[in-house]
Amino acid sequence: MCGICGVIGIELKQTSEAAVRRMMAAMVHRGPDEEGTLVAPFLAVGMQRLSIVDLPGGSQPVWNEDGTLAVVYNGEIYNFRELRGELESLGHKFRTRSDTEVIVHAYEQWGEKCAERLYGMFAFAAVEMPQGEAGLAARVFIARDPLGIKPLYYALVDGAFLFASEVRTLLASGCISPRLCSDAVSAYLLFGSVGEPTTLVEGIVSQPPGHFLSIPVGERVRSVSPKCYWTGVPASKGDTPTPSNHNSKTSSAQRVRTLLEEAVAKHLVADVPVGVFLSSGLDSTAIAALASRTQSGIHTFTVAFPDAKFSEAEIARRTAERLGTDHRELTISDQEMVERLEEAVAAFDQPSMDGVNTYFVSWAARQAGLKVALSGLGSDEIFGGYESFKKSASVARAASFARFAPRPVRATFSGALTNAAGRVTSPDAARKAFGAFLDPQALPHPYLYTRLLFTPETVSQLGSDSASWKPLAWWRWLDSAASQSRAMDDFSGVCWIESRSYLVNTLLRDTDAMSMAHSLEVRVPFLDLPLFEYVLGLPESVKRGHSHPKELLIAALGDLLPEEVVSQKKRTFTFPWENWLRGAMRPRVAAGLADWSSVLESEISGEFALKIWGDFLAGRTSWSRPWALYVLNEWVKRNLPASANGGGEPKRVAAASIV
Repeated sequence: MCGICGVIGIELKQTSEAAVRRMMAAMVHRGPDEEGTLVAPFLAVGMQRLSIVDLPGGSQPVWNEDGTLAVVYNGEIYNFRELRGELESLGHKFRTRSDTEVIVHAYEQWGEKCAERLYGMFAFAAVEMPQGEAGLAARVFIARDPLGIKPLYYALVDGAFLFASEVRTLLASGCISPRLCSDAVSAYLLFGSVGEPTTLVEGIVSQPPGHFLSIPVGERVRSVSPKCYWTGVPASKGDTPTPSNHNSKTSSAQRVRTLLEEAVAKHLVADVPVGVFLSSGLDSTAIAALASRTQSGIHTFTVAFPDAKFSEAEIARRTAERLGTDHRELTISDQEMVERLEEAVAAFDQPSMDGVNTYFVSWAARQAGLKVALSGLGSDEIFGGYESFKKSASVARAASFARFAPRPVRATFSGALTNAAGRVTSPDAARKAFGAFLDPQALPHPYLYTRLLFTPETVSQLGSDSASWKPLAWWRWLDSAASQSRAMDDFSGVCWIESRSYLVNTLLRDTDAMSMAHSLEVRVPFLDLPLFEYVLGLPESVKRGHSHPKELLIAALGDLLPEEVVSQKKRTFTFPWENWLRGAMRPRVAAGLADWSSVLESEISGEFALKIWGDFLAGRTSWSRPWALYVLNEWVKRNLPASANGGGEPKRVAAASIV
C-alpha cells in the first residue's frame, strides 16, 4: 500500500520534481517506510511506500529487465502469483517477489489490456522510458481498479497533468488553486458525500473506477479522456438462467463459499501480521471465521462504547473466543470523542457524513502493530443487506404514479403524507419516502432516493435547481449506472447502483482515507472481483431472502457462523451520534456551525446550517444532517481558504439561542 503522485507536461525537471516532492511530503502517512522518484524532462513521479509484500525487494519505482519501463503503484494485486507464473512462461524474468513487478511485466505483455488481467485494489502509473532512465519518457499509462477501492485523482493546469492518491496531495503541489467546486456541493447535500468523478475542489477530478488514461509525454497536456476497461454488467435478463429448484440455490451457495474462501486466503497474503475488524455483524464474523481457519494468530478488533445499546463488544468478544483470535477492544467514550474530534475530522480527504468509526478502529489496529486489516465492507452491497433493496420498489411505484399528477398536486399530497408518516416513523425517513413522488425526475433511479441526506426539493431551495444537475459529472455517472442496471433484474440493479454510488463515494473513500491516516491497509475480500461478478450475475430468485436479507451468504457459510450472529436483527456499525451530539459534543458542533465558512456561504447559508442544528435539537431531524454540515464546513475551512475563493473571513452567526 502506498501513495503515488506525478506531474506530466512541465519541461523543466527542477520544477516538476519540486511539485512532486511537495506532494510526497503531504502523503507520508500513506507510506512512511520508504519513498521513490523518477524524474525526466516533461515528467516526474513519486511514491511513499507502506511495505507489506516483499519488504526488501519491493522498492518503487519497479523497473523491467532492460530499464525501459517503470511502475509506481498503490494497492494489492491478489492474483499476482498466478499472473507471475503465466508471465514467466511467456519469457519474462523477475527480480523480486513483489506484486508491483507483476504489473510491470503485465503492461509489457498486454499493454493497455493489462488492467483487465489484474484482480485487486489498485491505482498505478506505468512509465514508458524507451531510452532508459536517463532518457526521455514516451508515455504514461494510469489505471484504477474496477470497483474503485483505491482512489486516484488528477488535474489539468496550464498544460500540466498532475495525479495523486489524495485530493489534498494535489493541493499540496502548489500548482492548483484551492477553489470550491459548486457542482460537488449539490451531490454532497443530497447524499452526504461527493459523487464520482467530481471532487470538492474545482479542477480536480476523480479518475472513475475501471478506467485508464494513456498520456503521451514530451509536450504540454491539453486534454485527457479516461477510457473504460471494465463495465461489470452481467448478461441481460433474458440471457440469465433462472434456477427453479433447491439444488440450484445450493450449488450457488457452494460456489459463493468457494469464491469467498479463495478471496480471504488471497487477502491474507502479506509479509506482516494481518488483523480483522470484528463487529457483532454477519459480514465481519464471516471474514474472521474464514481467516482464522486459514491462518493462525489472527488479530481481531472491536470498537466498544460505554452505552450497551450501541456497543457490539459482547457478541464480538464471544465470537473471538469461539474462533480463537487474538482479540482487542477499543472503548470510546463521549469525552474521548470530543478530545479527538478535530484529528478525526482532519483525516478526511474529502468530507463525508460517515467514516469516523473507521478512523478509530484503524487507530486501534495500528497501535497493536498491524499494517493490514480485513473488513467485511461490500457484503451488504452484493448480498442485499440494506433496507434500500426493499424500499427501492416502493419508491419506484411512487415515482411512477407521480408522473400522472401536476406538481402542485404532488406538493400538497406529498406534504400531507410526509407530516403523517413523520408522526409514525422518523421525519427524515418520511421526507425521503415522498421525495421521489414530489420530484421523480430529479435523480436517475428510484434507489437513489433511499440514500438521500437532504431531499431534492430542499437542495433546490438552496439555489441548485434539480434541472441543473443533469449536465453535471456526478449526475451523468449515476445516470450511466442506472442505464446499465436496466439490463439486470431489480435486485441486481440495486446492487450495481449501490456499488457505483454509496459504496465508492462514501464507504470505500472513507475507509481509504481514515485507515491510511494511520498507515494501515484495509482489504475488502467481499469485493474480490471474481466473487463480485459471480454474485452480481446470479438471478434475483437465488439472492433475495425470505427469512433473512442475506440468505445466500448464510447458506454459504452457515456452519461457521454463531447462531446469535445469524439470528440477531441487522445492526449498522455506527457511533452513538444522537447521544453525543446532544451531550458532550454539543458545544463543539454548535460552535463549528456558528463559525460558518464564507466560501460555503454562496452555496449554503450559515443560517440554514443553524436551522438544521436547531431542528435536530428539537427532534425534527436526525443527527446525520447537522453532522454532515459540520464536517463539510470544517473541511472547507481547513482546505479552501477564503483568499482563493474571493471571500473574506468565515461568517459567524448567532447560535447562543440553540446551543
